Amino acid sequence: MIRVVVESPYKGPPDSPWADVARNIRYVRACMADCFRRGEAPFASHDLYTHEGVLDDKNPAERKLGIAAGFAWGELADKRVFYLDLGISPGMSQGRLEAELRNQPMENRYL
Repeated sequence: MIRVVVESPYKGPPDSPWADVARNIRYVRACMADCFRRGEAPFASHDLYTHEGVLDDKNPAERKLGIAAGFAWGELADKRVFYLDLGISPGMSQGRLEAELRNQPMENRYL
């Protein structure tokens, strides 16, 4: 299996297209299921680290920690896959820049 980092929206300001966190969580889980169907091993830090009792995404220091940890794991990935049905959020843009800095392969996808 190849290791892929899943990039999809998690949250955004109340007036943004990414404000519906519950929908975004359902979406990232559908994206991970898509990866498994493709024979990949997906990793989505924005779903894992935001579980209650892990990190609080509303706390700037904890959000920063989660992003750093996700990038640390992302270094080990074979590829970053960007699921674009909901657009590109600011967090996804950060993921794209990280992949570019590491010369990591990227792929755009839709469900």
